[in-house]
Amino acid sequence: MTDASAAARDVRVQRLRQARAADSKAKTLRALEAVASLVAAGEQVTVTRVARKAIVSTWFVYNRPEVHQAVQAAIREQARHGIPAAAVVPRQRVSEASLQTDLALAREEIKDLKTERDRLRERVRLALGAEIEQVQQTELLRRIRDLESHNALLVAELAEQTARADKLERRTIELEDEVTAVRRALTRTIRAVPDSKE
Repeated sequence: MTDASAAARDVRVQRLRQARAADSKAKTLRALEAVASLVAAGEQVTVTRVARKAIVSTWFVYNRPEVHQAVQAAIREQARHGIPAAAVVPRQRVSEASLQTDLALAREEIKDLKTERDRLRERVRLALGAEIEQVQQTELLRRIRDLESHNALLVAELAEQTARADKLERRTIELEDEVTAVRRALTRTIRAVPDSKE
């Protein structure tokens, strides 16, 4: 690989990192604003509600320390002082919409994880290929050991991401089943309502 192509690759990697950091920052800001909005409106704060309002995954809310801490603080505050009962939306009125949102979030998370998995595979391929091309014969054995160690770390990370994607895919199937069940229940309820003309 030439110096020019290596530099171009570094620029692309840097841009991707900056874009990812900006996206993460935007999601964090939306989630914190969602917590504040729920509190101000007198609505019960939960991880699911914050995720839905901020259009992020519940995984993001749990794993972003500042967001998770804000949610827990709001929940504790509401537990101490209470919230108006009318502010809590009845579950039966939002169950299908909630499931649809969770389903969409799960699908988006799966898409992100698959993209990350493909990126890790490409990193493994590039790391092995590019490094071997640049290695002098006398350093080959030492560099191969280093690359194998690096590759093992990437493979472990890939396995973790793949396992997470599989878990989310299973959750997606469960959510789709729940949405179908809710729709069927709504259809039966509508059919059970007597016709006003009779």
